[in-house]
Order: sequence, then structure tokens, then C-alpha cells
Amino acid sequence: MSSIETLGTLERRLNAFIPQQKLRGEIDARMKRLGRTAKVHGFRPGKVPVKILQQQYGAQVHQEALGEVLQRSFAEEAQANSLNVAGYPNFEIKTADPSAEQIEYSATFEVYPEVVLGDISAESLERAVFTLSDADIDSTIDKLRKRRAVFEPADRAAQNGDQVRIDFSGKLDGAAFEGGDATDVAVVLGTGHMLPEFENAIIGMKAGEIKSFDMTFPEDYHGKQVAGKQVTFTVTAHSVEAPRLPELDVEFIKSLGIEDGDISKLKAEIRSSLERETERRVKALNKNNAMDLLSRIGQLEAPKILVDQEVQNLIQQSMNDMRERGVKIPQGMTLPPDLFTERAQKRIKLGLILAELVKQHDLSAKTEQVKTMVLNHAQNFEHPEEVVKWHYSDPSRLQEVKNMAVEENVVAWVMGVAKVADKAVDFTELMGES
Repeated sequence: MSSIETLGTLERRLNAFIPQQKLRGEIDARMKRLGRTAKVHGFRPGKVPVKILQQQYGAQVHQEALGEVLQRSFAEEAQANSLNVAGYPNFEIKTADPSAEQIEYSATFEVYPEVVLGDISAESLERAVFTLSDADIDSTIDKLRKRRAVFEPADRAAQNGDQVRIDFSGKLDGAAFEGGDATDVAVVLGTGHMLPEFENAIIGMKAGEIKSFDMTFPEDYHGKQVAGKQVTFTVTAHSVEAPRLPELDVEFIKSLGIEDGDISKLKAEIRSSLERETERRVKALNKNNAMDLLSRIGQLEAPKILVDQEVQNLIQQSMNDMRERGVKIPQGMTLPPDLFTERAQKRIKLGLILAELVKQHDLSAKTEQVKTMVLNHAQNFEHPEEVVKWHYSDPSRLQEVKNMAVEENVVAWVMGVAKVADKAVDFTELMGES
């Protein structure tokens, strides 16, 4: 007779028995299979005596068989008791006598929580809207020109957009600090490559000028030695160079890939590209708004085992990203789990909420919807048909598209139920530009 104990909000313990006969039957079946293939010195395959097999493989076979019957018994008990098990149970054998007719065991595990959502129809939600304008096209062309600017000496004070070559030396409490000194550094003012307070201090300097000033580093600055502290910098300006933008002529347009140098074709190409990119960004904004709303009104506790698994996934992703950026990671080094726990909890909770909404409101990905998404994505490439084949040749790739389709369906459903207010988004804000 089995029993189930409630240990916490989600934690449970199953106490049950396995007939010894079941374990013996599983062991015998495994030993027979092993006897047909086992390679033991001095015996032909299939001719190894049972006693020899038991001596060499008995402990391993017993452990594997026990694991199998435990899993089978647990699955049967979970089904019989309508348990929605999250993750993998932790088994404990309680019977010490190997000859006992029954093997008593316990399995500690977690169950999925009940997902309780607030009244979404009573919630307010912003929906980002954006219309691409001719001015946005012209602004993008100006940025392309600025990227190809040539810097020329300027006999004047430095201003935003100029390139200034400098030496600088920083002192923290009168002493040098790591990363506080550099020579012959080219700084393009206004690009944000240096801290704003540092760049603002350089504006107005002329070639040959030396200037000292105090500045305070941000609290979250990556250099812990100076984060949140006031530092004194001395800057020497060696040169001030003003940008000279290329003319918007046929040659410049050709250099951007428009073979006949036709500006109308350039604008059409830029418009097409920006329409796809801005649509993607608007969708991302609205998705984030919808998901934040669901996270806010969803009441549930995330199973610890799922959170722990997600933490490990996030650690692995972060370390892979570091390696791709060229960061050398010492052998055996890992990242502290605490850095990822909060994010993991949020992701697990949101995943459970989405799964419940999909089930309740039939928001699963539809075949035609997935096909359309794949085709639209493929249009961004030179050979769209190859991209389509690439997606459909691997179920895991197609599953990624299905997941995105589900998210789109959820966002559309939330937008259709909540109190939605449209908010126009500025082009520079949408593109993440200053």
C-alpha cells in the first residue's frame, strides 16, 4: 500500500513497495541478454557460465535493474495518484534485507504548481506602434555617410563629432589605478566609447592644451576599484580633427552596393530593410510588455528542480558567450549560481504561465502560421529556398519557429484581452540610438 506525504507547497514524498519478484525478473532478463553478447576471456560469446557473469557483472546488473523497476513503479504510482511530476525524483531504498519479499522505497519529488492568473481584462498594457518616415530614411543615409567620414585637422576647439587624440592619467586618492593611464588614444566625441562625463570634459579643448578635472565613476562600473568613486584626470590633447562626410553622389551610392548609383533605389532598399527591422523591434517591445504583464499577475511557485536546471543552462550559455568573445576561462572555473537564480525563476514561472494559456485558449502554433514565418524569414537571404529547406530538414530548427509562433499567439491574445493603449515610438528610441 503506497502513501503520499506533502512536504511543502510543491514537494511530495511517495512511500511504496516493489515485490522482490519483479526485481529478480528484471535481473534475470538482463543477465540473459548480457549472456548473449558478453565478451569474457576464455569463453565464446553466448557460452559464458552464469556464475562467471554474476561475478563480473552482477553488481552492475542489479543496480541497473533496480533503477529500472523503481522508475517503472514510480511512474505507475504517479499515474494512479494523478501526480503532475516536475523533474526527476530522488529515490531512497528503505529495505536493508536483500532477501525480503518486498522492497520498500521512498521517492521525494516536486509537482507542477497550479497556475493562477489575475483578471487580464482589468490590466492596462502599452502597445508600441511605429510608422517609418522619409526623414528616418534620410537619417539612416546620414549615418552611413558618418561611418565613412574622413577626419581632417581642425584649428579650433573640440566639439561633438570630432576625433581628438589624447593622453590621459587618472588618480584615485592621489594614486594611479589600473586602466587609468593611456597614451595616443583617438576619441570620437559623442559616440559613447568613453564615459559621458569624460567626453564632456574634452569638449572645448584645443590641440596642445592640458586639462585636469574630477569625475565620478558610475556605481555599476565594471572596474570595481573605481566604481562609484571620484577620480582626478589629467588630459593632454594632441590634435583635434573634424569629420568630413562623403558627398551623397553616384560614387558613394555605388559603394553601398547600388550598381547604377541611383539614389531612389538606395532609398527603396533602405526602406525595405528598415521596415523589416523596425517591425521586428516593435514585435519584441510588445512581446516584452505582454510577458511582463503575465509575470506580474501570475501567482505560482516555481519548482526548485526546474529552477536549478535553468540556472545551469544559463551558466553554460554565459560561459559559451564568454568563450565566443575570446575570454579565456580557467579549467574547472564556473560562474556563481546566485547570479542567475532570479532570472531562472522568472523564466520558469513565465514558461508555466504560457503553457497554461496555450492549453486553455488553444494558442498552439498552426502549420500554416509556421510555414509563413519560415518563408518571411527566408526572404532576408540571397537564396530563400535553401533557408526554407534548412529549417524543415531539422525538427529542432522548426521547433524554434513553432515556439516563436506560440509566443506571437500569446501576445496577440493578451493584447486582445487587456486594456491596450497605443504608444508611438520614436525611430532613434526604437533603434537604440542616441
